[in-house]
Amino acid sequence: MTHHTRSADPGSRAVPATPDVPDGDLPPDRVRVVDRGQVPGQAQRGPRDRDREDGRGQGADPGAARGGGAEPGGGLVRFAVSSHTLRALASTEPSAEGTRLVRDVRRSKRLLLLRAVLDAAPGAEAAERWALLEEAERQDPEAVRDVLHYPATGVWAEETLRRLHAPQGPPPDLAHLGALAVAAALRAGIGFKATLRPVGGRLALPTLGLLRPDRPGPLALTERSWDSCATLPLHALPGGRTALDDLDPYRAPPAAHPAPVRPARRLTPKGHKRWDTQWSGALTLLERYDSTRADEIGRLLRTVVPLGGGTRSSGATLPAAAGSVLARAQAPPALAATLVHEVQHGKLAALADVLTLHTADRTPRLWAPWRSDPRPLEGLLHGAYAHLALAGYWQRAALYGARGAWAQHARVRAQVAAVLPVLRAQPQLTVTGREFVDAMAAAERTMDELPPPGDQHATARRALERERRAWCEAHPELAAFVQV
Repeated sequence: MTHHTRSADPGSRAVPATPDVPDGDLPPDRVRVVDRGQVPGQAQRGPRDRDREDGRGQGADPGAARGGGAEPGGGLVRFAVSSHTLRALASTEPSAEGTRLVRDVRRSKRLLLLRAVLDAAPGAEAAERWALLEEAERQDPEAVRDVLHYPATGVWAEETLRRLHAPQGPPPDLAHLGALAVAAALRAGIGFKATLRPVGGRLALPTLGLLRPDRPGPLALTERSWDSCATLPLHALPGGRTALDDLDPYRAPPAAHPAPVRPARRLTPKGHKRWDTQWSGALTLLERYDSTRADEIGRLLRTVVPLGGGTRSSGATLPAAAGSVLARAQAPPALAATLVHEVQHGKLAALADVLTLHTADRTPRLWAPWRSDPRPLEGLLHGAYAHLALAGYWQRAALYGARGAWAQHARVRAQVAAVLPVLRAQPQLTVTGREFVDAMAAAERTMDELPPPGDQHATARRALERERRAWCEAHPELAAFVQV
């Protein structure tokens, strides 16, 4: 069985409100067509043979049928999610097809968003900036792809599109498109000339870092600017391509948006060193206990954004910043668990971009054992999904001999087992959503094959039952939603 994705009109796609993650069924012949991204001239000319059954638009490369494809010059592509891929993703276990789908959906969504910004931007300057991006792409496609799909670029694009369609609010930051183009040109090594205006004495160049000019006013840039100006490079974390981003102004939503978490200010060299140590330790544990999850994190995580002081949460994920995790500095075992947890939110957010899993509103009425406040169905589904992955991770860590891991596994698994029947009973689940939750439940049941020693699982269930009763006493009006 194949789950065809819902359709979307690239010209009228709604932009989500404030990005926030914990935070009827469609006919089988409907698909969601996701724009591969186009330069302004192509956008004005309209689609070219975009509805071919093989999923490729004219001019798209062979990868487009499965959601890959060209960057600024591609056509439209269909996403079709097979039951095998859906159930693989639902299990939270890493798989090649699941990782590929997540990455392809993220890329298509990002290019669609950039296309919408270009179409809505007034004047010719945006087209000129995009032309520089195209020139850079001809020299080094991978460099341009990394800049366009950098997590902070998504936050900027969503905020800019929102402001373009709300003329009474703050003006859109269209100048940042120039920063994207300059960053791509510098990385591609092409000759160029551009003039940008630093903000607060700094010019942020996504994936590179900050330029710090020696005088105020507009800054004339060329291919030699990164080497000739004072710079503050983006900090690369050890052991891969993941960066610690404490520089980009769009690494989190602007301060005007209410948010439960805030990024830290620029770290000191001592702060970077501390993160290097904790990151290396977390990667060592992940590779030791669960190498497939370590590999998945390496493929799906582009940046880690340090959380500011006073933040209670150990981590957070913003759908607009696909490929990024906000995390608090913490000991390696806790950081490893945070990474496992948060990467799942990113996977589920990508899947929900192309499949309708439920039709519920955001009314908070459901019990989530890992939180004290009621949650909407969307939040409970996200939480259960992330905790299912955590239960699997702690089980593997326990089998390796990690101290305290069996107790962690038993506690988290009991939480997931308690909410899965509640999720399954929700009438707002679509057929696809019900299949997804059923596959989550099947993955949870397979953990019976390797149970914790003694009565740890039973002890965890008894403790959870006490917590459930206490929650119902605190929320008597919602007690009916706690049990099936």
